[in-house]
Amino acid sequence: TPTAQCLSLCSVLLQMLLCMDILQMSKCELKLYLNCAFYFHQRSSYLSIRWLATPKMHVARGGPLVDTPNLADLLQRDGVKLEVVPEKKGILFLKHVEYKLFSKHYKLPVIRRYSDFSVLHTLLLQKFIYRMVPPLPSKHRDCVEGRCRALQRFMTLVIRHPILSVDELVKVFMTASSVDVQVKLREVFKRAGDEYMTCPLATHVKGYIPDDIQSQAEASREFICNMHSSFQKLRDVTERMSQRTRENSADLLMFGKDLRALGSDASQPPQVAILHPSWKEHRQSLHGLSEEFRVLADKAVIQGAREEEDVVEKLSIFLDLLQSYKDLCDRHKNGIFLEHQRSLQRRRAEPLTDLLENPESRLRQQENAIVTMELRSYFSLFCLHQETQLILTYLPLTTNILAAFIQSQIQGHQEVGNQCIGQMISSAWFPPDTMLSCRDSCDLSPSCAFY
Repeated sequence: TPTAQCLSLCSVLLQMLLCMDILQMSKCELKLYLNCAFYFHQRSSYLSIRWLATPKMHVARGGPLVDTPNLADLLQRDGVKLEVVPEKKGILFLKHVEYKLFSKHYKLPVIRRYSDFSVLHTLLLQKFIYRMVPPLPSKHRDCVEGRCRALQRFMTLVIRHPILSVDELVKVFMTASSVDVQVKLREVFKRAGDEYMTCPLATHVKGYIPDDIQSQAEASREFICNMHSSFQKLRDVTERMSQRTRENSADLLMFGKDLRALGSDASQPPQVAILHPSWKEHRQSLHGLSEEFRVLADKAVIQGAREEEDVVEKLSIFLDLLQSYKDLCDRHKNGIFLEHQRSLQRRRAEPLTDLLENPESRLRQQENAIVTMELRSYFSLFCLHQETQLILTYLPLTTNILAAFIQSQIQGHQEVGNQCIGQMISSAWFPPDTMLSCRDSCDLSPSCAFY
């Protein structure tokens, strides 16, 4: 239930604070984690009270209103991979970037331009106006690699959607040649109407919708919008922490190079230093320490890349999913209002002479228009409820993502601690008595619990 999921997220956030290096976090980041944990804990209490006070939906088990795939089925759907083609195509200032799109299901890779993705996005919005269509990144993004990752998130959410993934538009996009893909997409769209016109349940969904569907939709919208705001802040914090890990790697590598240069002959030590017996041991220690810092830098690079791929990117996918839900709620709200406005305008615009000449046919047309508008409103609410169920199906995934971030932080601290203690043991700088006192202090210090 959403209550249990909120409590689970609260627990994960508090565990993240316990394993992170809080001294390196700014006051704003620390306050953000505490506020998010408090928000999910408070939200769980609110949902529990609301769940008890709200009348339950009496829907047959397995009915279309609650017929949503489980999380494992969604994640096992066809995966896609997007890569930037190294060379730009075109001439002079008209050059453009191309992307190689590969699908596990369709096997054959295809080449696509940004305009191809834009046409697919536009047609999906027109055909599935009552569904969550993922947001398309801006064409004018500065970083080509960043746009490529955003386009891959877009295609991943399209492929994982139970309705969008099986549509003919997606099949054509994944298989057609790059020359005529846009023409074929438009032809497929012209042959079929929107989802309301092709769905066999469109005119019968009223019987599956509970009486309080409007209030449930508004409560779900508020809950998911607040969740989007919280997870966006969390994603930004984890992205900054991942960036700091990569910057730390560069600093460690530079530190090691400086140590090696300090112990090399290029430092031009005086003759008295060279002849002193401690100079040789000093050089060996500096060379050994420089190698240890290189190893630490490599581990920091691996940790930064791991957190970027397993945490930041997956949180970005979930945020794109929440953003598509917010856009859907806006379309739902504005769409119903516009349908009523257009219906009233059509009735007012019809001249009185036409009504007098064919009164029965005109009245029948008006009645059909009103019935169609009402059925579309019910179908919109039906689809909105299904998409809400899909969001809640994805929600436990965030706990796994944040748990992976916890594990990455713990692993990073353990690797650094083991490397430092191993160097201290093998270093000639520390006598045995000093190392014994260091070990005792590490055992007694809470900050060394991971080591």
